[in-house]
Amino acid sequence: MTVSEKPLWTPTPDRIRRSQLYRYMTWLKEKRGLEFKDYDSLYRWSVTETEPFWDSLWHFYDIKTHKPYTKVLADASMPGAKWFTGAEVNYVDQVMRHVTDSRPAILYASETEPLKAMGWHELRDRVAAIAAHLRQRGIKPGDRVVAYAPNTPETLIAFLATVSIGAVWSVCAPDMGLQAVLDRFKQIEPVALFAVEGVHYNGKAIDRRDMVGEIVAALPSLRDVILLPSQAEAVSLPERIAVARWADIAFQPAELDVLPVPYDHPIWVVYSSGTTGLPKPIVHGHGGIILELMKMMQLHNDLGPDDVFHWYSSTGWIMWNAQVAGLCTGATIAIYDGSPAWPDWGRLWRFIGEAKATFFGAGAAFFASCLKAEIKPRQIADLSALRSVGSTGSPLSEDAYAWIYRELGDDVWLTSISGGTDFAGAFVGGCVMLPVYAGEMQVRCLGADIQAFDEGGNPVIDQVGELVCVKPLPSMPLYLWNDPDGARYKGSYFDVYPGIWRHGDWIRITPRGGSIIYGRSDATINRHGLRLGTAEIYRAVEELPEVLDSLVIDLEYLGRESFMPLFVVLREGLVLDDALKQKINGAIRQAVSARFIPNDMVQVAEVPRTLSGKKLEVPVKKILLGQPMEKVANPGAMSNPQSLKWYADYARKLNG
Repeated sequence: MTVSEKPLWTPTPDRIRRSQLYRYMTWLKEKRGLEFKDYDSLYRWSVTETEPFWDSLWHFYDIKTHKPYTKVLADASMPGAKWFTGAEVNYVDQVMRHVTDSRPAILYASETEPLKAMGWHELRDRVAAIAAHLRQRGIKPGDRVVAYAPNTPETLIAFLATVSIGAVWSVCAPDMGLQAVLDRFKQIEPVALFAVEGVHYNGKAIDRRDMVGEIVAALPSLRDVILLPSQAEAVSLPERIAVARWADIAFQPAELDVLPVPYDHPIWVVYSSGTTGLPKPIVHGHGGIILELMKMMQLHNDLGPDDVFHWYSSTGWIMWNAQVAGLCTGATIAIYDGSPAWPDWGRLWRFIGEAKATFFGAGAAFFASCLKAEIKPRQIADLSALRSVGSTGSPLSEDAYAWIYRELGDDVWLTSISGGTDFAGAFVGGCVMLPVYAGEMQVRCLGADIQAFDEGGNPVIDQVGELVCVKPLPSMPLYLWNDPDGARYKGSYFDVYPGIWRHGDWIRITPRGGSIIYGRSDATINRHGLRLGTAEIYRAVEELPEVLDSLVIDLEYLGRESFMPLFVVLREGLVLDDALKQKINGAIRQAVSARFIPNDMVQVAEVPRTLSGKKLEVPVKKILLGQPMEKVANPGAMSNPQSLKWYADYARKLNG
C-alpha cells in the first residue's frame, strides 16, 4: 500500500488551540517548564522519560488519591512492572468528580426505546443503591461480580457499583453462546451475576431465560443474581440463589461510599482468546486503567466535559469499557443498544443526530457497510454537532477514509486507532493537531514505545513488521487469572521477544510517524474488532458427529473485507451439503456467536499438522494470503506435508 501525500484533513489553528492535547502541552510548559514544538518531540519525550511523563499525567488529570504514591515506576520489567507504588485510588472517584446539574451523564436509546437522558446525580444515586445492595449481600473486595447483559445504562451502573466496593467486574454480551460464556465465567468463580432475561436485536425479541438458567446452574460459586429490566417473563432459578430485581433495589436511598483500593487492585477481568485452550482471563488494575483510558479519551480522542461521546459497541468488546471511560473526562456518553443495521444502516447516524453527538466511533466494518449501502448520513440526520469520527476493530480501508470525508465533510476529524483488549488501550491512534492521510493512523500514542520488528528482531521504518512495545504501560495486565507462576502470561506476549511485548499485529511505521496496521500476524480471529481463539470454533464444530477435523483461518487485513473460511474433514461417505452447513453454522451460533459464522465452508481431505499434531494455522494463513507454500512450512516438521498443495490451489482461486 502506498502512503498518501495529500492530506484529507488539516486542523485549523482554532481547533488546535481548543484541543485537550494543546491544553496538556501548555500545562507542561507552565507547571513543569517543558516546551515541545510539535507532537513528535512530545512523543519522543514520553517514551524516553517514562517516569516524568506518567507522573505528569497523574497531576494533569488531578487524579483523586486517597494515599499518595512513593515512586512512579519501581520496577520496569515486562512483565511485572510496578507502577505508582503505595497509591490508593478508585476508578469510580474519577467518574463521580464530574457530578453536575449542567449536562446529562448518559444519553440512551435502543431498538425499542426512544432517546432518554440520565443526569449525573441520578447516575450517582443508582450506583450508590446497587453498591449498597451488593454490600448487604456480603460481597467483599476481590469477589468477582459478572454480568450477562446488553449495552444499557443498567449494565454501566452495575459496573460502577461493583468496582466502587472493590469487587472485580466481568461481562459477556447476550449474543454469546452458552459455552463461550461458561468458558469465561467458570475460570473466575463469581459470587454474583447481573443477568438480562431477554433482549431485542435486529428487530426481534430474543428470550434469554433458558440461557440465564443454564449459566446459573453451571456456576456453583454463585450466591446472588440481580435480574436487569427486560420485556421477558421471570426466569426460574435454583433455591440456593438469592434473586433480586433491579426495580426493587436500584431506587433505594443510599450514600455512595467509594472504597479506596491499592493502585494495582483488580478492576475487571476481560478475555482474549488464543489459538489453543480457554480464553485468557486478563486482569487489569484500577490505577493503570484510569491512566491509560483517560490518556486515550482525552489526549488522543480530544474529549472533554463539553462533548457527547458515542462509540458503538456491545458489552463483549473492550470498546464498551472505553465508552464508559468517557465519563472520566466529564463527557456525556451516548449509548445505543441494538443492531447497527436495523431497520437500516442509517440507524446509528440518526441516533447520533438525535443525541447531538460530537464524537462518533464504530468498528471499521460499520463504515465499510455504510459505504456499500450508499448511506448519506447528512441527508438522513442532523450531524451539525459532529466534529470527530473514530474507527477501530480492523484496518480502515482508503475507500472508507474517502467515503467518510465525502459524506461528512472536510471539517470532521477522523481518528483511526488500534490497540487491544489485552492492555485496554491504544498503541496507535489520533492527534487532532496533525493532518489526516488516507489509510494511515496519525501517531504512535504517548508513552507507548511502539516499533515494527523485522524477522531478525530489528526495528524498521517504512517496512511491514511485527508490532512490539518495548517499554511497559501502566495498563498492561497485572496477571492472568489462575496463572500463579505467570507462565501463560509470558507465553502469550513475551514468548518471541523476552522482555518485549509482542502484540500479534503487522504494522508499518511511516517516515512521517504515522502507522498502518495490516491485520493479525498470528492465527487469532478478529471479526470486526471482536477477537476469538480458534479453539472456541473448533470446540463447537468438532463436537458434531459428522466432523472429524477442522481448520478456520481469518484473512482480516488491510484493503479487503474480513474473510473467514472454515475447512472441515468429514466422516467417510459424507458430503458437505447445505443441510450440514446449516448444522455447523448453528453449532457455531449456539456455542460462540453468530458473529463468527464463516464466510465460506469447504470440505477438505485433511488438515495440515506438525509432527506433534498441531494444526498449521499460521502457515495456512500465509498461503491463503499469497505466500509460496515452500516458504511458510518445513515439510520435514509436518506429519502430512502433501496436504499443503490443496490449500495453495485454493489460495490461487481465492486471489484470482
